[in-house]
Amino acid sequence: MPITRAPRRAAATVAAFLLPLGLAAPAGAAPDPVGGETATVAQSPDGHTSGKPSSALDRVADFYGAYVDARNGDNDTSLTGALRRHYLSQALRDRLATWEEENRADGVLRAQNAPRGWRVSYAGAGDGQSIATVRLAWGSTAHPTYTYLRVRTTLSTMRISDIDDAPDH
Repeated sequence: MPITRAPRRAAATVAAFLLPLGLAAPAGAAPDPVGGETATVAQSPDGHTSGKPSSALDRVADFYGAYVDARNGDNDTSLTGALRRHYLSQALRDRLATWEEENRADGVLRAQNAPRGWRVSYAGAGDGQSIATVRLAWGSTAHPTYTYLRVRTTLSTMRISDIDDAPDH
């Protein structure tokens, strides 16, 4: 059956929404503890990206990619709220609400504004959790500054269960 213009347009719209979700981890990412596989979200020389929902590292990268895009766009609070509900545990969402009230900033980014870029790296695993380091880029490309977050994912639920400042950066 031939594809008509309307389905192609719908497919392009869906692809435009989903594409930022897969542009997250750098090529050559470290092994992900889920099944001993490597995080596969990377851009190949031919311009394709890939990732797997079974990879904790890919899920953190997907979340931060979409979240930063939403905050940098028109700061769509309905989208950022939906992303939080989908990717973050309820306990973390509750802790973030308290942190945000006390600090008057976004708890996911630990800042009042949105970064211009981000990078997600594997940082370890243990006790049923995967740990990633998220580097947020601020300032100009000529003079960047960075902040670092430690992000934990509970492997049994594949939900982000903790976000805090990375202690070793």
